[in-house]
Amino acid sequence: MTDTPVRIGVVGMNYWGPNLARNFARLEGSELRWCCDLDQSVLDRHRSAYPTTRFTTHLDDLLSDPETDAVVIATSVPTHASLAKRALEAGKHVFVEKPLALTGKDAREVTALADERGLICMVDHLLVYHPGLQKVKQLIDEGTLGQVFYLYGNRQNLGIVRADENALWSLGPHDISVMLWLVGERPVEVSASGESYLQAGVEDVVFGRIRFPSGVLGHLHLSWLDPHKMRKMTVIGRDKMVVFDDMETERKVTLYDKGPVPRTETYGEYIQVRSGDIHIPKIPGVEPLKVVCEEFVRSVASGTAPLADGHAGTVVVEVLEAMTESLRSAGAPIALTTREGGG
Repeated sequence: MTDTPVRIGVVGMNYWGPNLARNFARLEGSELRWCCDLDQSVLDRHRSAYPTTRFTTHLDDLLSDPETDAVVIATSVPTHASLAKRALEAGKHVFVEKPLALTGKDAREVTALADERGLICMVDHLLVYHPGLQKVKQLIDEGTLGQVFYLYGNRQNLGIVRADENALWSLGPHDISVMLWLVGERPVEVSASGESYLQAGVEDVVFGRIRFPSGVLGHLHLSWLDPHKMRKMTVIGRDKMVVFDDMETERKVTLYDKGPVPRTETYGEYIQVRSGDIHIPKIPGVEPLKVVCEEFVRSVASGTAPLADGHAGTVVVEVLEAMTESLRSAGAPIALTTREGGG
């Protein structure tokens, strides 16, 4: 690593891009060199906040700038893969909003291009960097929960209803990326069912299932037609159980000493369970997006692959793609191992 800052251009300043620009502008070791958007009026809203940053409506201005090290892509999802490829072909590291692409084929091509060029490709799987979920991962890896049986995510709200993507593609990348990371395995089979109540052909509620080689089962409840705002992940182990609740301010992670009583020779007819102490570990109150941006800067500066690299992003897209196939096939299970690029 050197003392030279990583010089970054953010592409797409209408929705999530401003949050990324804010973090990269403030982060030690990075320099917000460019802000790019097709809409000049969008750029004008941000000029006063970044007086030393260059603003343009032309992506080629960033790609042809030899001083720009990395491009952050926060545009609409259908453009992610094509813009990432252009940036990589121009020799720039890339940070791409989730999902990485709309198809597994495009995601694999982006990742392969990054590998071929020796460049960093990172996907904004924000929640894998959340301190609360980092604690959940630690509990799993240390064996505190014992054997993990299953896990499930709840991501529900009343709105925002989208016309251009369903609840699976809008909400699913969050929980799918977390489940793959927590379990640490490539799924072998997925399925999904849902309904389009508000708009024809756009599912507002989706129930998904992910099966892993070890037998761990993941379940997703995704909806923007629900009375509760929920952002929760629950992991059930043989020895203990843990809940991550992002809607809580002080109780992000709760560890329950609950589970079945170990079998004995005199076990009897009924399975016994126990309910012990409840532990609430203190979770650092840092902004997950700041942690994500720090990782990207560190990865570019050191050449070390980030946790949420292109390969991780590709598997998430493959799961989304297979779940979409299942949705269109009345919930039929789809095997990932038989798909192109499968394990």
